[in-house]
Amino acid sequence: MASRKRYLVYAGLFVLMFINYLDRVNLSVAAKSIADTYQLSPIDMGYIFSAFLWTYLICLIPMGLLADRFGGRAVTYSTLGLWSLAGIWTGLASTYSSLFASRLVLGIGESASYPAGGKIIREWAPESERGLASAFLNSGAHAGLCVGSVVVGTLIVSFGWRESFYITGAFGLVLALVWFLFYRRPEAASWLGKDERDLILSTRGAVAAHDGGGSQFVALKNLLRNPSMLALALTQGCAGYTLYLFMTWLPSYLAATKGMDVLKSGLFSAIPYGVAAVLGLGLGWFSDRLLKRQGARNADRRKLIAAMLLLSSVILAAPLVESIWLIEALISISLACVATAMAMNIALTADLMVDGRYNGVATSLLIMGGNLFGTAAPIVTGYVVAATGGYSGAFLIAGVLLLGGAVVITFGAKSPIRLSPQPQAEPQDGAVSFVGKASR
Repeated sequence: MASRKRYLVYAGLFVLMFINYLDRVNLSVAAKSIADTYQLSPIDMGYIFSAFLWTYLICLIPMGLLADRFGGRAVTYSTLGLWSLAGIWTGLASTYSSLFASRLVLGIGESASYPAGGKIIREWAPESERGLASAFLNSGAHAGLCVGSVVVGTLIVSFGWRESFYITGAFGLVLALVWFLFYRRPEAASWLGKDERDLILSTRGAVAAHDGGGSQFVALKNLLRNPSMLALALTQGCAGYTLYLFMTWLPSYLAATKGMDVLKSGLFSAIPYGVAAVLGLGLGWFSDRLLKRQGARNADRRKLIAAMLLLSSVILAAPLVESIWLIEALISISLACVATAMAMNIALTADLMVDGRYNGVATSLLIMGGNLFGTAAPIVTGYVVAATGGYSGAFLIAGVLLLGGAVVITFGAKSPIRLSPQPQAEPQDGAVSFVGKASR
């Protein structure tokens, strides 16, 4: 039986996203201290929260094209270093404009993480493990938010909000060096045994060698016209709105409605993210088991996604309860289900992509859908809070979008994503393949 050293790569994706979101949550936890330093209003903070998403969105597709052209290694370590330096810059900022600019640079660096991660999953994960590999990628993000809420809160109380950015940025620079030194594709990984390498290469689906940019732009054009791809991106947007609502405003919500200080609000913000990280891994494994059933199709993963989005809409009940522990339970359920839905959407994209050469740009389109809505969440919430003095309207908007996403994924992502009239070559003999089973 082949070993499972490929799980080291999955773990590497987990740590990559852990650092990514540790850097993101730093601003959220430090929000009150930063607002006091610069005398910022909720609307001002809404723009600061969303600033990195502006460049993040602009750079997503270029980063996906780069990942397909050059592979995950170079894109990962270079952009990881860039966003880590941007995080340190946030701590060094002495004016509002400098703070804003640092978040724009952060967005450029972090825009590569999911496209490169999606490419790495397609290269390393057998088709029967894509759900689990995607769950490692996404659960790392929520583990970063979970631990980061506590760690950053402690750093702020112990040292100050600027120092918290210096320390988290240093973590990222160390990880960039690790990726540079150790990561390779399975074809070139000397630490991988022959049996496991053969298993990966024969069961991951069609992944051709990198080719020139011309065909990449043709693939991008075809992806933008593909109904399944559009449904996946729209569903990711409906889920992403709620994720960014929690990620940017949850500590402020707990502080405003429950009178918590920065350390306590950080601790209570950590609980839902911890639940999301653990439950996401379990449900990722479960989604792979579902596809192993006799008669299962790749597109059947969408049923689990729809169920998760429906369950996550329990956030609609949050304004109706007073108990902090009941509110925590509702937020934990909602966030865990949103996290699972978004991770499974990454796996479903790889499932439906017949031509694996372009999984990087397909993943970038998926994440762009999530972040187009995500960009709006902190700004819209800022206006809702300023206008109403509460968060009920913000939760209502999120709940409606979650219900809409469940409908879109159920009816809109059934067919394989083919970028040319001719089907791709089948995997080698003996491979476990789901390609082509996604048709209606």
